Formats: sequence, C-alpha cells, structure tokens
Amino acid sequence: MALASCGSSGPGTSGADATYWFLSGPPQEGIRQGAVDRFNQANPDSKINTTTFQNDPYKTKIKTAIGAGKAPTIIWGWGGGTLRTYVKAGQVEDLTSWFDQNAKVKDKLIQTSFAPATVDGKIYAMPCETVEPIVLYYNKRVFDDVGVEPPQSWDDIMALVPKFNAKNIAPFSLAGQSRWTNMMWLEFLFDRIGGSEVFQAAFEGEKDAWSNPASITALTKVQDLVRAKGFVDGFSSITADSNADQALLYTGKAAMMLHGSWSYGIQQAQGGDFVPSDGLGYMNFPPVEGGKGDVSDAVGNPGQYLSISAKASAEQKETAKKFFTDGVLDDQEVKDWIDSGGVPILQGEQDKLKANKNADFVSFVYDIATNAKVFAQSWDQALQPTAAETLLDNIVKLFQLSISPQQFADNLNAVTSS
Repeated sequence: MALASCGSSGPGTSGADATYWFLSGPPQEGIRQGAVDRFNQANPDSKINTTTFQNDPYKTKIKTAIGAGKAPTIIWGWGGGTLRTYVKAGQVEDLTSWFDQNAKVKDKLIQTSFAPATVDGKIYAMPCETVEPIVLYYNKRVFDDVGVEPPQSWDDIMALVPKFNAKNIAPFSLAGQSRWTNMMWLEFLFDRIGGSEVFQAAFEGEKDAWSNPASITALTKVQDLVRAKGFVDGFSSITADSNADQALLYTGKAAMMLHGSWSYGIQQAQGGDFVPSDGLGYMNFPPVEGGKGDVSDAVGNPGQYLSISAKASAEQKETAKKFFTDGVLDDQEVKDWIDSGGVPILQGEQDKLKANKNADFVSFVYDIATNAKVFAQSWDQALQPTAAETLLDNIVKLFQLSISPQQFADNLNAVTSS
C-alpha cells in the first residue's frame, strides 16, 4: 500500500535529512516529487526523503504514526478538524512566528487558504499546492448522442436520469466505496437547499443541527436519486483510488460525475484523447428549486497543507522550513500544477492561467475559488476525526438506503452536538 519513492521512508533518518509523506497517483505525485528533487539537488547537505501512499491508506497511516510519536518531519494533509486534533495533542509546530518572520512566503498565497491551517488564531500548517473545488463534470459526446443539455437545476438532473438509463448509460459515475465521494453530493445539496449556514451550525455543534428541515430535504433528495438509479450499478464497490469512477466517465459508460477539480488532471493523463478533443464538460453544481443557497458557493479543498512534526529534530525542522521557503511552489511546480489542470494557491497568477493549454478549465476553477460567496471545506476534513468517521459511515448507509434521512440526522446529532 505504501511505495517508497526516494530513499528512507522512516522518521528516524539521521542528521538534517527530513522525511515527507504524501499521496501517490498521477499527476500529483510526480509534481510533489519534482519539487523535492529540485530542493534536494540545491541542498545536498539537508535532503528530504519521501514516501507515498494511496489516499485512503494514507489517512489511516499518518494518524497512527502521529499518535505513536513516529510522524514524518513534514506532514501532508487537508488542515481543518484533523489538524486541530494534532494541535491539541502537541504533535505539530506552531508556525505563527515563522510566518511573521517570512512575510514574503505568507503574502504570496491566497489568504482564504489559511483558514483550515489556523487553530485558535495560530497557524500550524503551510498552505500549498492548489485550490480544489468540487466540480460537476459531464461527457459532451454522451450528451450529444442522447440529444440532451447539461442540467441547469436539480429538476433537470432528475429528468436526465431516465433518459440516460434508457440508453444503458449510467447517469452518474460514483466511487461509493471510498465514502467521501458520496459526501460531495450532500455538501452541495445542503448548501443549495439551506445555505452555507446549515452545515456551519452542525460544525459548531449546535443542538440537533443535522435535523434542520433543509438537511432532511437534502438527505431525502439524495435517496430519491439513488432510488431512481441515478448512479452506476455497483457504485458501492467502486474505489476512488483506482480511478475507475473517472474511467466510466471518459469511456462514455457514465454521463456525469461529481468530483474534485484534481480529476481534470487524472482524466487528462489517463483518458486518451478525451480531454484534448474537448470531450469533457464542467460546471458548478446547479441550484435546487426554492433553495436558499447562493449558486456561487463552492465546496472542496481551499488548499493542501504541510505541517512540521513537533517530534522532529531541530535539524529536520530547519530543513522543512527551508523547503517551505525555497521549495514549495517554486516556478517549476507552479507551471506543473497549471499544466495538470490545477490552480496554484498563489495570488496574481491569472496571466499564467490564461496562457496555459488548460486555460479554459483553470480559469473556470480560479473564478469559482475567487467568486464563491462561501468556499466550504470538505466536511470530513472540517470535522473532528471521530465525528468525520461517523459521518462517512452514515453516508454509506444513506446511499445504500439502509437508514432514513431522520436516522442519519439523529446519528450525526449524537456526535456533533455540544
């Protein structure tokens, strides 16, 4: 499950060498490794050794390592609730004063990216990489073949389902076994129906927040879509780590897919001529009739985050900070992210975006990120880990129709209400 990609993988490396764990898979893995390789070449006396993991195994492995006091020097993550637990346990460095002393590093980043890196007013992680909203993708060729238009509302989505099913095309691809992929549907439906404050109330632990009428409506609509056979047969056994959900879209076996903006780069890398030949369409999630949510609202990852283990040696910590200054988001990494369809979390990059081969998509993502009235962090990252695990387990049951919307709400109220 783990693939060591460069030298030693453990945190016990001697001297100033730091260790760094991050996610595997194209194209992101190569971009991350490239940044490390360039840093190592420029700093032969203080190198970084890397280890890569698939998404779901990583989440387990990193929490176990941190809990055992054996974390890598540099901890890759999503910030939010999980970072908060590390902070409360004294497992990661407070970087507030370092950012004060390195204003050039801080000021070049999109400032909204710091929210998931901040706990009780102090910064514990370096925002990095790209802004990643969740996007509704569609296969233009499939839509043309069936003779239908992309959905402009929830009613349009429900009306499209039988039309694609009649042609033996799955309306939506979904890697349901990974759980967080299902969650994206609820994130948008809660927002579009009740507004961003519905989840915010749950996040803040308000009593019975998950029982809000807008929440119950959103949960019910998801089950309506499942019952209408809106998702590919067998979705509960498909994993996101395998990219099988993406393959269903670009091979035309599915018409649409709700997924992160990083999916563009995967489809570009693995989908043959699908992306280059303009086969991929994309849009923000449409409104729900009568809903209160702002249609500009986005959900997803405002950035990715690098923390420094409190258990690392002084030399390793210095290497990590030097990497934050000189290695993270260097000119080549910025170019690589944009070439992969990503939007780096840097301010004032519009000209680079517009000049790139992926100009349409990266400009679309930049506009979502900068125009969103609210850019909500993914729920499983925003919540504390115990609540997030309960959330993901109950989302699976909701999609499998084994619990009702009210049972879902009751189960979540029990772990998030203060």
